[in-house]
Amino acid sequence: MKRVYNFSAGPSMLPLPVLEKAQKELPDYRDSGMSVMELSHRSGLFTDIITEAESLLRDLMQIPDQYKVLFLQGGASQQFAMVPMNLLVNSGKAEYVNTGSWSKKAIKEAKKFGDINVIASSEDENFTYIPKITQDMIDPEADYVHITTNNTIEGTTFRNIPDTGDVPLVADMSSNILSEEIDVSKFGIIYAGAQKNIGPAGLTVVIVREDLIGKAKETCPTMLNYQTHSESGSLHNTPPTFAIYMAKLVFEWLNELGGLKEMQKRNEKKAQMLYDFIAKSDFYASPVKEDSRSIMNIPFVIPDYDVDAAFVKAAQEEGLETLKGHRSVGGMRASIYNAMPVEGVEALVSFMEKFEKENK
Repeated sequence: MKRVYNFSAGPSMLPLPVLEKAQKELPDYRDSGMSVMELSHRSGLFTDIITEAESLLRDLMQIPDQYKVLFLQGGASQQFAMVPMNLLVNSGKAEYVNTGSWSKKAIKEAKKFGDINVIASSEDENFTYIPKITQDMIDPEADYVHITTNNTIEGTTFRNIPDTGDVPLVADMSSNILSEEIDVSKFGIIYAGAQKNIGPAGLTVVIVREDLIGKAKETCPTMLNYQTHSESGSLHNTPPTFAIYMAKLVFEWLNELGGLKEMQKRNEKKAQMLYDFIAKSDFYASPVKEDSRSIMNIPFVIPDYDVDAAFVKAAQEEGLETLKGHRSVGGMRASIYNAMPVEGVEALVSFMEKFEKENK
């Protein structure tokens, strides 16, 4: 069996033990004579799957009782609309922090529903840093504050979660959820597309504080109302059953590794290995300010040589896949999500060292 090290920003690589378990159970799940993909979402077997998935996620993230966990569809992009449709109900005002491509899309969508104010932005320096957010910047009448905790394309991350006081903090955590320990109680809503650290594409996890549910206007479409999914246990319609099953397997895998504390140590080790190599090289460079660097998505450039395409091609030949940077940024990008083993980063650093010697 040939397996490569896949540095894709998403869909990302999945843990091999998870894939192997899914493969084993695929034709006949627990002697049912059916695949998970064939189970009714109302069946006892699937009820066990979704219940176990939620329980595992609650344990991993230490989610307080007053939060609901929803398994939805539509990706983080659908949440760009669902959040304002459910929360812009008092003042009709919200505060957004613009830290990159996905923040810009969230802002554009939210403007369709209310008065959106961008309180801070790093666009002035091409999104290479995270702006400082203080409580005095926030309108106390705002219905919520929105941040993107980790910027997949730009390679920046919030090292410190801003204190928004009594104004609910909403976070798009798609590319760093489950990568490190976080205090869920600091947030009103956390949402994340699954295809980076949770499972295959098609599932979106939303963690929402109960007091923020049930406020949407009557004109809000049924499927875009958090209350619909909260009251039905994410079973109002057929959910992405196989993706939820795969997420459950990933949560089990994380537990077996020691939970988020251990995963954070591993992720920090991987990132430091790559950042340290880039720092000592006079061939590669990181475009991101040091105090804002992500441990999940690491962009790097080769400033004085026109060899990006050659780098990507040669890396691919070595089994190092999807290292081309996003088209809006250029250069290269290594996404080293939870499933990327330390050995994968070691292989990348070894290749980068070899490529540097051959191309300077």
